This record gives sequence, structure tokens and C-alpha cells, in this order.
Amino acid sequence: MKPIYFDNAATTRIRDEVIEAMANVMKTNFGNASSSHSFGRSSKSVMETSRKAIASFFNVSAGEIVFTSGGTEADNLVLRSAVRDLGVKHIITSKIEHHGVLRTVEQLKKEYDITISWLNVDDKGAIDYNQLEDLLINKSNVLVSLMHINNEIGNLLDLKRIANLCKVNEALFHSDAVQSVGHYKIDLQDIPLDFMAVSAHKFHGPKGIGFAFVRKSSGLKPMIIGGEQERGLRAGTESIHNIVGLQKALTYSYNNLEEEANYIKELKSYFINKVSIDIPNITFNGYSADQDKGSYMLLNLCLPMAPNKSDMILFQLDLKGVACSRGSACQSGSSRKSHVLSEILNADDLEKPSIRFSFSIYNTKEEIDYVIDLLKTLVARQVKTS
Repeated sequence: MKPIYFDNAATTRIRDEVIEAMANVMKTNFGNASSSHSFGRSSKSVMETSRKAIASFFNVSAGEIVFTSGGTEADNLVLRSAVRDLGVKHIITSKIEHHGVLRTVEQLKKEYDITISWLNVDDKGAIDYNQLEDLLINKSNVLVSLMHINNEIGNLLDLKRIANLCKVNEALFHSDAVQSVGHYKIDLQDIPLDFMAVSAHKFHGPKGIGFAFVRKSSGLKPMIIGGEQERGLRAGTESIHNIVGLQKALTYSYNNLEEEANYIKELKSYFINKVSIDIPNITFNGYSADQDKGSYMLLNLCLPMAPNKSDMILFQLDLKGVACSRGSACQSGSSRKSHVLSEILNADDLEKPSIRFSFSIYNTKEEIDYVIDLLKTLVARQVKTS
């Protein structure tokens, strides 16, 4: 069996068509988009054409798309400027957010002494919508930051419900949509959120490029100071080939969304059914096994293994050519337990090995069969030696 990649929540394989488009731009549109000569104007035209195409998928204007290096920079741009420039004194979020949000919020608390309210989550990782509503009533200078899809357990947030709740209470709403854009359609005229973070490498595009959606007339100011690129919101020479790669990847993803989503959903259902039969005591974390409440690309399972037998399981899978993860790639190499699972699992289950498998159009049922046979063998082996 060739090496198997089941870590698509960390990053995805770039589509061949995207690589081809990027290579062509690097050969023919190498001018600086800020230059006034023909080479610069050519690059500027390519960039703005891509920006308009990207904006069209979200039903927004091109001027509301600000290119960044990825989702984390977009999160930082929004959160820092909201506190520094827009007068936000109170941020409402949860402890199961991506570290791009969590650590930024914690740093802002140190720098500006803002108030942070942490939403309660239940044992499935679902937020308390009633608590959120209570926190918003009669409050001012508030920003809510909640991710659309949790990157570890796949829970889907009701974006429209949150956005409407924030709008009624005159609060700003920011969502890290890194795990959902390219896989779910988001109409930003129908869903009135103010800010959104996106990263291309999560939907078969290049690394190092993403964007922040910034609602028109928000008053946001730059985090990176220098030139006047990105309408003054993000200084630095734009990476034209990466921007084109982002646009091409997004276009292919949305043009083929239904077909590709159905294929991945079938793979995930196959995995859930087979692993539940082959390893009867297995459990699933969050709503990752629920096709309606969780992402169709991600499954987080908890293996029935003793803690002292589970430390090397990812290493053992890697030796057999299988790539998967414990959770966020940002925590790779850390000995600390997942901050997401620490919030939702009891002490006993938290000590058991939890593994995140995430799927793409490049995976197959044969790969799933191979991986589940390996898991079954590893579980059986520890039972025999315990």
C-alpha cells in the first residue's frame, strides 16, 4: 500500500490545475502589482480579476477581500484592530477555538485589559446559544469570535443564527472559516457577519495565502504597516501567483462542490460503519460522526486503549505509511493534550488515544480498509498484552 494521507484538516494536496495556473503566472506575470509600467499593470489586472472572482462566491464586493498570508494573519488583523481601533472592550469566544484566535485574544487581554467571556460548551463541544444571548443583551463595544467548523472535532456552528443575534445586539461578529470555505457555501449577504478568515491550503490551494473578509466601512486599520497595498489594510508586495492559486482552487472547489462533497461523505460514512463494526467499543468525539452537525471531511475517534499503551500509536501508524493526527497541526510535537478535547472529555477518555482522520477527494475506500485493519490490530495487540 502506498503512503496514505488522512490529514486533510491540516493541509490539502494542491490540485494539478492550480499548480499549472500558478506556474503560468510566475512565468508571465512577474511584475510588481504596485508598479505603474506595463509589467506592473499586467500583474495588477490578474490580481484584481482574481479578487473579483473570489468575492463573487460570497456575494460581496471585491473591496471587502483583503489578501493575507493565511487564516492566522487574518484572525490577528481583525481581532487586534477591533480592540485597538474600533473600541471593542469585550470579546466573547470559546475555549475550543483555534490558537490563532485564542492566543490573540489572551494577548489582547494583557495589552488592553479587555474583558473576555468564555462560552460554555457541552460534552459534544456545542456552544451555549442562550448564554451568548444573555451576554450580548444591553452590552456595548462587543465582538464575538467563533469558528464555523472546529478544526479538531468538526462541529458546525450555526453562522446565521449567531450573525443575526450579533446584529440585533449591535455586536461585531468574526468567524474563523478556515475549515469551511471551499467546502461549504457562505452567502455573506444572507449571513451578516462582519469579518471572516480564510486560508487557501485547506481547499487544495497553495500555502502562505488567504484572505480576511472585512465588511465595507468597518473602520478596520492595518496590522502590518508600510505600503498602501490591499487598500491600505495590509502592506507588502502581493504574491500574485499565490493569489491566482487561491482563486483557482476556490473556483474548482465550488464548481465541483456537490459531486466532491457527496464522494467524501460516502467515504466518511464507510469509515464510521466499518470501524464501528471492527472496533466495537470505539467512540467519536464531538459531533464528528454526525453528518448534519459536523463537517463531512473530518472524523475524530477515541480508541478503547489503555493510556500506557497508546503513546506511540501515531508513530506506529506513520511507520505503516499512514498520515493522521491528534488534532491541530499547530500543536504538532507538543506533549500537551488537545485543548479542545480537554474541554469536552472526561478524565478517563482524555487519557485514551484520540485520532483525527480528515478526508479529501484523493482518498479511497481501499485506503480506509487498510487503516482500519491497522487500528484493529493495534487495539487487539494492547488487549492481549494488558
